[in-house]
Amino acid sequence: MKLPGYLARLPKPPCQSNLEVITRFISESKKPVLYVGGGCLNSSQELSKFVELTGIPVASTLMGLGAFPVSDELSLSMLGMHGTVYANYAVEHSDLLLAFGVRFDDRVTGKLEAFASRAKIVHIDIDPAEIGKNKQPHASVCGDVKLALQGINELLESKDSKSKLDFKAWRVELNEQKMKYPLTYKTFGEAIPPQHAIQVLDELTNGEAIISTGVGQHQMWAAQHYKYKKPRQWLTSAGLGAMGFGLPAAMGAAVANPGAVVVDIDGDGSFIMNVQELATIRVENLPVKIMLLNNQHLGMVVQWEDRFYKANRAHTYLGDPSRESEIFPNMLKFAEACGIPASRVTRIADLRAAIQKMLDTPGPYLLDVIVPHQEHVLPMIPSGGSFKDVITEGDGRTKY
Repeated sequence: MKLPGYLARLPKPPCQSNLEVITRFISESKKPVLYVGGGCLNSSQELSKFVELTGIPVASTLMGLGAFPVSDELSLSMLGMHGTVYANYAVEHSDLLLAFGVRFDDRVTGKLEAFASRAKIVHIDIDPAEIGKNKQPHASVCGDVKLALQGINELLESKDSKSKLDFKAWRVELNEQKMKYPLTYKTFGEAIPPQHAIQVLDELTNGEAIISTGVGQHQMWAAQHYKYKKPRQWLTSAGLGAMGFGLPAAMGAAVANPGAVVVDIDGDGSFIMNVQELATIRVENLPVKIMLLNNQHLGMVVQWEDRFYKANRAHTYLGDPSRESEIFPNMLKFAEACGIPASRVTRIADLRAAIQKMLDTPGPYLLDVIVPHQEHVLPMIPSGGSFKDVITEGDGRTKY
């Protein structure tokens, strides 16, 4: 008995003539950009080889983080709603968009007709349902990105195309955008900026930890400010939007990767949805580190309330309204109940030592990092907007 399924319907190896069209598009281009997604995670070596041969800059989706090292000079980091200005600028001004292992989802494209409107589009994806679903490509390959990249790389090497490709002026233009619009944040007194907490974690782990998240502002900051080096370092539910995902995902990563540093960067709203898993972590003695960015609010919803609804709150405050000066619920008590070491940090001056203690403590550990609820994830392209609508300034301290 044979049951039909996805594996039984895998596409055939890529057609050589289609790959030749793609290499021709590359040779004719002046401003190409790579748009890579989760479909590239098993093709990171081939992707790096392609970038080495062509010198084409790389923008990643939320799911594609780690397919290409974020710290590489050709990385534009993440694109889309909360992507970098320079990644979105690259797509806006490109004449060739190489979309590999992606689905053109709305959090990347925004207003579809405005997305990569000046560019020829090449789409490579293993799922036939995605080809042409949202954006009609000028050339496409329905197949394994790994095999397609292997074929393209062979063509580039055999035809000595590398010597003919010169995108230096384009890279200079994008580097100017990097200098003009870096990922930044402000500090206010002794308060801990959540972005800073993630940067410190990145420094102390040398960018080599496995990071999981829930859903919300903490998820976007973790995507922006941790410098992922390789595939499968970044575990997030992405388009599924599953609050509570971070803790069980970290547990699975710890079991599958003995000896690895595994950190659940979580928000108080997401964390509390699966807080009972602290008991499992203790029973199984899993060395999961939990770094809570605790702002006492459903932060992403608050950001939209601030920006688009005159700060009208709709049950997005998670604390005790009768005792707003107190941290509620007390996350340290949850950890204590399950026999897990925990501590809280409220001052930026104490942050680095607190994170180092979390990392140095054997077994599981919960660090409750208290951060301001007024912080907004920036840049931001509003839903349904385009690059011209990008927001780069402001927070909940401003009235809109």
